[in-house]
Amino acid sequence: MSLDIVVVMDPIGSIRIAKDSTFAMLLEAQRRGHRMWYVIPGGLALHDGRAVAKVAALQVREDPTHWFDLGQTSHIELGAGHVVLMRKDPPVDDEFIHDTQILGVAQSAGALVVNDPQGLRDYNEKLAALLFPQCCPPTVVTRDAATLKAFVAEHREAVLKPLDGMGGRSIFRVGHGDPNANVILETLTQGGRSLAMAQRYLPEIKDGDKRILLVDGVPVDYCLARIPQGDEFRGNLAVGGRGEGRPLTERDRWIAAQVAPEMKRRGMLFVGLDVIGDYLTEVNVTSPTCIRELDAQFGLNICADLFDAIEVRANAA
Repeated sequence: MSLDIVVVMDPIGSIRIAKDSTFAMLLEAQRRGHRMWYVIPGGLALHDGRAVAKVAALQVREDPTHWFDLGQTSHIELGAGHVVLMRKDPPVDDEFIHDTQILGVAQSAGALVVNDPQGLRDYNEKLAALLFPQCCPPTVVTRDAATLKAFVAEHREAVLKPLDGMGGRSIFRVGHGDPNANVILETLTQGGRSLAMAQRYLPEIKDGDKRILLVDGVPVDYCLARIPQGDEFRGNLAVGGRGEGRPLTERDRWIAAQVAPEMKRRGMLFVGLDVIGDYLTEVNVTSPTCIRELDAQFGLNICADLFDAIEVRANAA
């Protein structure tokens, strides 16, 4: 049965289609004959308690010079028969939260929202990993700079980061006695007003920060190891890391098995786990990436599995 796929994303004209996971989802939706609607940025609203969206009909193609066409704009009421792909990148700021609240109204009216809007609000991507402490390295989250500094001293080397970053932004590797430690801590905590996270530094980062994808609670058989380059300690692709596909290890599968049931229970159909060495460091739920790289390296179609799950849920509603 043909569905109406409504996508909430950052401006489609600015994406890099060779790496964009949302674009991969749209290609698969189009291959299956679903109707596609692009929400004009800022186009979600409530009218008399009903969730509405300013949209344009969307077509996509594998052409790096002309990858999409938009039709005339119109307004639709979101509800039964709609599948909403909520794929807007962080930050999870007030506007993001408000959009998830509007999508919660759409969900109550019968729309399937991927991922679940309540889950998007509940799961900060740094803090969500700590719901599974058996999988994580030693970690502390606090506003207190002295506590963070003591953590660095205890472990001799740590990674410090804010709770709202993405793509490797504002992540610091700090050793005991680092003369920059005080100013880094002041900056991250905004003088004690903001929470910051410290994790024990994992030297296994040299072998890559692995992205493991969960599709409706099932791990993809391969991960993308994002390997730091040159003098950079971060593996994020956004800061120049090199992506190398690898089969999941036994430990990777164990971590996935710890996290996946809770993600599936909460309606998080597409999730990215970040794993360094043997440790879970983040649980990504807003707009996980790496589909296109894994598809290309291993001849996969990850979005086919995702849309199989979406169609089952949408048709059962």
